[in-house]
Amino acid sequence: MERRIPPGGPVRELTMIEPGDNRPRANERRGFLKRLLAGVIGAVLTLVPAGAGLVVLLDPLRRKSAAGGAVRVASLDALPADGVPRQFPVFADRVDAWNKFSNVRIGAVYLRRTAQGKVEAFNVVCPHAGCFVDFIAKQGQFLCPCHNSLFAVDGTIANTSSPAARPLDSLEVELRNEKEIWVKFQNFQAGKREKIPVA
Repeated sequence: MERRIPPGGPVRELTMIEPGDNRPRANERRGFLKRLLAGVIGAVLTLVPAGAGLVVLLDPLRRKSAAGGAVRVASLDALPADGVPRQFPVFADRVDAWNKFSNVRIGAVYLRRTAQGKVEAFNVVCPHAGCFVDFIAKQGQFLCPCHNSLFAVDGTIANTSSPAARPLDSLEVELRNEKEIWVKFQNFQAGKREKIPVA
């Protein structure tokens, strides 16, 4: 027996949708929620590793440099007892973002013994414009060659016409083992009346 297909294709069975039947709309909502949930899960799976990678990449920028602590500068025997300042280079490990440099020069200081036997330290940078000051032994004063600022041997401003807004920047000194001079080295912003550390 042969089946005949009517012209126009096979007959489909039509289902009547009752006015209260919500099946097609429920399927649409279910499909939308599935797609939305898949998008949220995909975004989370992408953003979590990307965020973790970004934190690892930027972590060295958040770390502070190791140069902010006290560093050994000289021995007490290297300082003359008469109070005349001597210049010493300051070496320390330096961390610059992702790079670490061992024992590099980070600056210089003037050290001197006071009459009471204590040790004073001054940054060699002039607080006016950032030039290096020289100690003129004949005058017993520090001189900045850039703008002729004069400082007394104790770091105070020596003349009223000096363009420097503050004295030489003093630094914290520790005497360890009764022989080693350790200095908490720090640079400060030039041209300001206040001592503002350079970050």
